[in-house]
This record gives sequence, C-alpha cells and structure tokens, in this order.
Amino acid sequence: MKRLLILLTLLILTACTMSVPAPTAPSEPPAAAEPVTIRLMTHDSFNISEDVLQQFEAETGITVELFPAGDAGAMLNQAILAKDDPLADVLYGVDNTFLSRALENDIFIPYDSPELANLDDGLKLDPQNRALPVDYGDVCLNYDLAWFAEQGIDPPDSLEDLTDPAYANLTVVENPATSSPGLAFLLATVGHFGEENYLDFWQQMVENGMLVTNGWEDAYWGQFSAASDGDRPIVVSYASSPPAEVFFADPPIEEAPTAAVVSDGSCFRQIEFVGVLAGTEHEAEAKQLVDFMLGKTFQEDIPLNMFVYPANTGASLPELFVEHSVVPQNPALVSPDDIAANREAWIGAWTETVLR
Repeated sequence: MKRLLILLTLLILTACTMSVPAPTAPSEPPAAAEPVTIRLMTHDSFNISEDVLQQFEAETGITVELFPAGDAGAMLNQAILAKDDPLADVLYGVDNTFLSRALENDIFIPYDSPELANLDDGLKLDPQNRALPVDYGDVCLNYDLAWFAEQGIDPPDSLEDLTDPAYANLTVVENPATSSPGLAFLLATVGHFGEENYLDFWQQMVENGMLVTNGWEDAYWGQFSAASDGDRPIVVSYASSPPAEVFFADPPIEEAPTAAVVSDGSCFRQIEFVGVLAGTEHEAEAKQLVDFMLGKTFQEDIPLNMFVYPANTGASLPELFVEHSVVPQNPALVSPDDIAANREAWIGAWTETVLR
C-alpha cells in the first residue's frame, strides 16, 4: 500500500509539471511604418497656402518637400537630364508650350486619377494621362483704363488694332526667347494670323513703335503705365491681371485700373500640368498628392495664390475673380505637336524680324 501511495504521488507531480507551460520571451511589437517624404518639383511661380499642404500631410501622413527649380523651361530641362535618377517624385508646372517635349522624353508615368472625371475636358491634352491638367490662364493684352480715358482714345479691341497709327509707341511685349508670356503671345499671333502671315503683323508692330523687354516683370512693373512710371499703356500680360491689381492694391480699391483684350483669337491659353515622375520610389504616395492637387481643396486655393484658373470644374472661383476677370471664349489655338515642331523656328523668325 505504501508503495502504491508513493507511485500515485509521483504520477500527480509529473502531471502537474507537464501542464505548466514553459515561459516564453515577450513578443516584439510590429515595426512602425517609416514616414514617407515626397518631393514636389515646381517652377518658381508655384504658390499655395501653407495650411492646404498641411491638410494633405495631416490626412495622409505623407510629408511634402517643395523643390523650386527655376522657370518652367529650366525646370523641365533638369527633369529630362535627371530622368534616370529623378530629382523628385511629382512635377508640376510644365505647360502646353513644352508639353510635347516632356512626353517625348518619357519623364512621366500614366495615371488615371479618379479626379479626371472632374476636370475640364478641353484641358486634357495627353490621352495617356501622363500629364494631368491642374490650372490654366490666358496670356493677352492688358491696357491702362485711366490713360485711355484721359487721352480720349478707345482702347484696343483686337490684335489688328495695335498696328493702327493711333496706337503708335503704346505697346510693350516680352521677348518669346526669354519669356513664357512672350512665347505665349507669339503663339497667339501664329494661331490668329496663320503661319504664313504672323510675321507681317510683327513687322507692322515694329514700324508702329513696339517696345520689347526680356521678361514680364520689366514689361509690367517697369514700362506699363498702370503699374509703374512707364509710358506704355498696353502690355502683354494675363486675363487674370486685373483681379490681381485689386487684390494687391494698397490702399484697397473697388475697381480694377486695368482691363484685358479677350476678343476672338487675341489670347493664348496656357495650361499647366502635373505628373508622377518615372522612377519614383514612392509611386503610391505620389499619386495621392496628384489626386489632392486635382481635388477641390487645392483647386480652390489656386486663383488667389497663382492668379490662374482651376482645372476642376467643380471648384468655386473667389468673388474677386468673378467680378474683375473675363475668360476668353475663343483663344487662339496652336496644337502641342505644332508647337513642338515649330517653336524654335518661330522664335528664330520673330527674332530676325523684330530685333535685327
């Protein structure tokens, strides 16, 4: 009996020992995802409210680093040269005067953003959706309302008016070889007069005392009578320049001191695009930024920061734009392919006619 009791005790102790699990090392917590920073390459005129970008960062956890890279042409040149090792993840600001060059060099990947359905179809120039339209603005003639009222002269209403002796020595334009609006205005004349006749217009402008500057800043802030001590009451600028005059006026004003000529064929529509750069290491995050830039929050912030119009048809315009700007209904048309094929030749012919 004693042996039996001892045996039963040993069996119970063994069973208890076997039922106790061996201690294990504490499990490792899952590794936190590394925060992602994506780089947005832009031209130097890019401007958006800080809180708008902060909203994107708060909603997505993605940090956006801005990379200003010069004017649109210089920016595109850098992107092309670095396409095998891209300098950024997203590029904004290539326009329709340079679009074909960007597409020929395959710097973008196709992206069918869900926001495409909300964009103006007339602004979509790439069927493969490598470059998606963000905004547009019309380059056109602006004139000084007070100057013409004081002189008792009707302001110009067309490109043809500028060649009339009544408008001698009144106009300042930008050199298309050195200025984006200068190139856009040259394209307006090609589209309006045709490739065979546009140089006739420019020859008449030379004979009528036209002044040429290298850039918009000198033309507008240095020569235009409404914005400087200059004596030229007609300048090549933007249809959205009048609301900018009201917005920045100090002291405040209720009426714009300038107006734009928006008759048929007198303006050229610049469209700016955004695209995901080929070779990005953060493609998914880059696409999220593109979606945001095409959405209403970003789009409605564009007009009072860059004084151009949103591409999203559902975006509301600020009252300032509604009151003080007019959108040309029939701007001059020149296809991106024609621009790509002839841009340098047109600039060269213009230079020979106007500057030599």
